[in-house]
Amino acid sequence: MRAGWLAVAVCGLVVVGVQAKEKPVVQKVTIKNGAGAEVGTATFKQVKKGVEVKIELKDLPIGAHGVHIHQNPTCEGPDFKTAGGHFNPDGKMHGFDNPAGHHNGDLPQNVTVQENHRGEATFVVTSISLDKAAPNSLFLNGGTSIVVHEKADDMKTDPSGNSGNRIACGVIQ
Repeated sequence: MRAGWLAVAVCGLVVVGVQAKEKPVVQKVTIKNGAGAEVGTATFKQVKKGVEVKIELKDLPIGAHGVHIHQNPTCEGPDFKTAGGHFNPDGKMHGFDNPAGHHNGDLPQNVTVQENHRGEATFVVTSISLDKAAPNSLFLNGGTSIVVHEKADDMKTDPSGNSGNRIACGVIQ
């Protein structure tokens, strides 16, 4: 019998099965600016030790931009205030450089938009989950949102790292 196959005979019935890998949970989100134009995507993929986040931005101002997960699944432009504060079920402070810990929705680096008005970053975040039953799930309370800010996140100043106004947003549901 080949490796990976299992055959069982029960009362003359033979059942043959194959080991199957679980399909990873993936969520792709469109990010739009205040005028409703698409300016990027964010792809969230559940991995062994957290969630892999891939952000691709286009047609935004050149420079570093803070990007965060916010608590509400709404993105009403032009200011995206409906997204609420940062996703923070653990009740911590803002920023990876903050000694008091960081919000669950804080991301570990800024996304830099180059002279061609495109930027991307990929990283694994251990403080969030795509498991709907987890207390740190991005789908908690109906979902969350991903928000791009006008300036870089300084990774320590509460509540948003001095990253300025919200310039783009996408709903995670």
